[in-house]
Amino acid sequence: MTAIRYLGARVLDPASGLDALTPVVIDQGRVLATGEGAQAMTVAAEESVTGHWIVPAFIDLCARLREPGPRLHGTLASETRAAAAAGFRHLVLPPDTQPVLDHAAIATQVIEKAQAAGHARVYPVGALTRGLEGRALAPMGGLKSAGCVGVGQARQPMASVETLLRCLEYAGSLDLTVFISPEEASLALGSAHDGFMASRLGLIGIPSTAETVALATALLLIEQTGVRAHIGQISCAGSVRLLEAAKARGLRVTADVAMHQLHLTDQAIDGFNAMAHVRPPFRSESDRQALIAGVRDGVIDAVCSDHQPLDASAKLAPFAEALPGISSLETLLPLGLQLVDQGDLTTSRLIDALTAAPARVLGLPLGRLDQAGSGVLLVDPQAAWTVTAEALLSTGKNTPFLGATMAGRVLRALA
Repeated sequence: MTAIRYLGARVLDPASGLDALTPVVIDQGRVLATGEGAQAMTVAAEESVTGHWIVPAFIDLCARLREPGPRLHGTLASETRAAAAAGFRHLVLPPDTQPVLDHAAIATQVIEKAQAAGHARVYPVGALTRGLEGRALAPMGGLKSAGCVGVGQARQPMASVETLLRCLEYAGSLDLTVFISPEEASLALGSAHDGFMASRLGLIGIPSTAETVALATALLLIEQTGVRAHIGQISCAGSVRLLEAAKARGLRVTADVAMHQLHLTDQAIDGFNAMAHVRPPFRSESDRQALIAGVRDGVIDAVCSDHQPLDASAKLAPFAEALPGISSLETLLPLGLQLVDQGDLTTSRLIDALTAAPARVLGLPLGRLDQAGSGVLLVDPQAAWTVTAEALLSTGKNTPFLGATMAGRVLRALA
């Protein structure tokens, strides 16, 4: 008998609609019973966790873990360790690794190496084209057999719209989800949102149409082919409107947004703050509000980290030359709780966007408390901590939130 009964916690499981203060019995990382059933069960031990939450383990739809790669900015071991501490037991890895995830052997290596590290499961997205060069189709069937949850091009351009069409047709024939981070390369030559702040700083701007033109094109091809697609890391109000219309037409599309896009605008780059240099760039306040509304209303299904750990030297160059990206796994939960405190999201919607919703995107039996292998977390929503380089387990300390005091931490996984 290894089951433990926990008392006094708020138990949140959006997949089943559960949100209640109730006893819960957990064994081997899975909830066996709640309420009267939990109270009546014979257990090995009992623990009071009053004031805490019990929730499913989190799922991240976009996290760069720096392997395969030169390991300058992190490793699978370091980043999955940071992820697990932040509550993320399941991580989707984009295909723009070094070498590119365009071969079954590379995908298998990633999965096995993450399993050996033992912190979190990694789900690779295979390359849509060979070498992500946008020309020849990648061997998608082999990538699927190796365990890839979909295929994508990351932010690498396609040689032509016709090539994208053929890729979508082939992916659809294999019942693969296509992960799309929309960006029209010819309009995305700058380093900041094309607005007042970029003009004041003398930076070349990236207009929101760099995203919406690419997204509109992709949605037309998705409608033509009927392929299942996930639109990742959107940044502007126009994308929310396009997605809402696409869903209303019945297209098989889902979407996510990075948590930091729900908090910061292009004002964050004032003073050439390279810590706020991200791709897509932080946009206007009206865009930020539209993204929050999109999450609240379900037009945007999930919230991801878009984790991009970087060595300290990567942010020391002038703003336009500094590498874009934020180390964001460990601040995601407290930033989400800020949105709840501000009334922008309900607690249930936040947890859904981190658990059940991304599970639905992946089509995997995860993100719920009663599912073996999904994972269960004990969260203290009031735990205060300060974001410092020493507090972050990720190799990357590159975050504009350094020095901020936040509330909310994952205490541990419940076995």
